[in-house]
Amino acid sequence: MSDFWIFFKLGIHHILNIEGLDHILFLVVLIIAYTFNDWKRVLWLVSAFTLGHTLSLLLATYGAVKVNGSIVEFFVLVTIFIMALYNIFTAGKNTNKTKGIVLIISALFFGIIHGLAFAKDFKSMVAAGIDDKLLPLLEFTLGIEVAQIIVVFVVLIISFIFQTIFRFSKRDWIMVVSSIVIGVLIPELIKARFW
Repeated sequence: MSDFWIFFKLGIHHILNIEGLDHILFLVVLIIAYTFNDWKRVLWLVSAFTLGHTLSLLLATYGAVKVNGSIVEFFVLVTIFIMALYNIFTAGKNTNKTKGIVLIISALFFGIIHGLAFAKDFKSMVAAGIDDKLLPLLEFTLGIEVAQIIVVFVVLIISFIFQTIFRFSKRDWIMVVSSIVIGVLIPELIKARFW
């Protein structure tokens, strides 16, 4: 198997496994307010998140950034919690251009935090005899992006079903899903204390 497929599959696995639930939960709360008609906005949000994730992995892989893993893991959960709360407080309100830019910047920033959480693992994967770390990082990132597109597609389909067939209003759907995510996060936040 070529190196491309190894790192590409690692990127996919990073998102689509039960241990990567935090990544999936963040994607859910990031895009739950959108539909297939909003595909451009969703693409911008997910790409900003991936860019931040890649940037922090790049900096950590080349030793420019070092962080305490337990602190970063805690803040990953905090970013998901903040996004879920944001959804609850803004559910049913119109999205203007300023709000869209704030969300893109938030997705980029949160991507940086999420990337830092995985930096140690990625660094150990590429440390074993690989001089050029940039190509594996790009292959890994491509795998992440493909996996995120799969998650986004599934979330948009589920949203469509609940809002169309089960007649959930958009506002109620956003609030229910965001509340469920908060319910999942609270025990994790308590367990992930770093103090």
